[in-house]
Amino acid sequence: MSDAMLTAYRHDAHKFTGESHEDAREEFAGVPVNQSVPEGADGDAAALSRPLDVQKQTVPTHADHYRLSLLTGETVYDPETFTRTTIESEVSNLIATEDAQAAHERWLASDVAAAFSETVYHPYTSLKFHTLLVAALLDNYRDGHEFADLRLIVDPVGEVVPFRTVFDGDEFALRIDIEDGGRPSARLGSRPWRSWASAWNRLTAHPLDTDHDKYDMTLDANLRRMWSWSTALQYIEDFAAWRPDR
Repeated sequence: MSDAMLTAYRHDAHKFTGESHEDAREEFAGVPVNQSVPEGADGDAAALSRPLDVQKQTVPTHADHYRLSLLTGETVYDPETFTRTTIESEVSNLIATEDAQAAHERWLASDVAAAFSETVYHPYTSLKFHTLLVAALLDNYRDGHEFADLRLIVDPVGEVVPFRTVFDGDEFALRIDIEDGGRPSARLGSRPWRSWASAWNRLTAHPLDTDHDKYDMTLDANLRRMWSWSTALQYIEDFAAWRPDR
């Protein structure tokens, strides 16, 4: 299982360097990268976050692989932070490990991965959360689970389930799995599509304090209008880093 899961965490390494899929190198930091992910997990995760038939710039003024923040509308690129040397070092740390569980934990905590989009055509998407979604779907598929059986599950802060946790924040964690153990959850749907708002709205209980906390109210209201999974997950992370009361 480890080799297959490592493929998930390494499959989009070319997006850190701005290479096209066709021209992408086969090795980075001494490990194989940019290989196809088994079980169709990459395509399904992509379908959760962006229209696969749109292959043109959707933001005319933005044409590079750095992500645009939905929170600020600005690029997250910082020339002092994202030097070529820094990126290569950070990416090596993400993908060079031979321990798939360690790779999962590094992706969950990575700020550098969050600086890149899934594709220049959809700059508000997040490479970080796309990759985590790919791994979560792959692990479920390899256990024989069908997409239609999967659920978005809310877990306590810091409770990370190997490969299946896709977000670990200051207030809650989120996981893709089939058994919720009585925790708040919602089905993903019958097929992969941009269904974030649908799933978030159908959670059996919500992890945010929308009765008393004005920032949680704002976050929740915005999440109920988002459809892209990687964009929404990245927005939760960005919002937590931005909110002035913490």
